[in-house]
Amino acid sequence: MIGRVGALAATVRLWFSPRRLQEEGSTPDYRFSLANERTFLAWIRTALALVAGGIAVDQFLTGLDWAVRTTIAVALLLGGAVCAVRAVNHWTRCERAMRRGEDLPVTRFPALLALGATAAAVLVAAAVLLGRTSG
Repeated sequence: MIGRVGALAATVRLWFSPRRLQEEGSTPDYRFSLANERTFLAWIRTALALVAGGIAVDQFLTGLDWAVRTTIAVALLLGGAVCAVRAVNHWTRCERAMRRGEDLPVTRFPALLALGATAAAVLVAAAVLLGRTSG
């Protein structure tokens, strides 16, 4: 357990210390680093879309019951935060793997994100169709 915490702390330090990352392995072909950066930016856009969706649910679906609306909005906002953190972590892990000549890391996050977005859409649709309105 302590080893995992230490490894996580070392990874988080790399987020804020690009020089340390450059010291690992050899410089990969710049095209791969730029592709990794574009993927990072796509995840950040996804995170921003989730945040915007959370705000939209809270502000525009005022006819929904407060608890339902708030639950969906908070879930979307938290999903955006998790997506942003995941983006920088995955970027760092991929950059490190490329510099070391290792396989790129695998992740279940895209599947979890898709399931979470599906769940949010189904919840909103069900709340609207079932008429869970306030008042």
